[in-house]
Amino acid sequence: MSDYRTRLAEVVERDPRYTYEAYEFVFMALSFTQKMLNRIPRDEDQTPGPEYHVSGPELLEGIRTLALQEYGRMARVVFKLWGINRTDDFGEIIFNLVQENLMSKTDQDCRDDFHEVYDLDQALIEDFHLELDEPEWMR
Repeated sequence: MSDYRTRLAEVVERDPRYTYEAYEFVFMALSFTQKMLNRIPRDEDQTPGPEYHVSGPELLEGIRTLALQEYGRMARVVFKLWGINRTDDFGEIIFNLVQENLMSKTDQDCRDDFHEVYDLDQALIEDFHLELDEPEWMR
């Protein structure tokens, strides 16, 4: 098992409220959000600086968008299976990763950035809408 996977498994062991998959999804969502906001380092070897930082609310928007894109109407069910019941849970996951030095934060970042930002049921179920591309033959 790689060092990253071992350390991530240790985080899950210390805080079993959330599954391993929840932590991996947060990393995917961070990368997705940085791309969405055009905040990706151009050189992979470059150490990410403050210009690549994503705030809590920005990350939560990326999480919502990616979850709907990846899991559709099942996104809420997936989150529940992972132990995620509110946006505050993502803050707990993030700060668990920060504590393990698997993720970084600024001095301004805090758990309150994730506190009740949106209702997961509302954002993932009630506001869900399916967008289909128009078939080529109809254009």
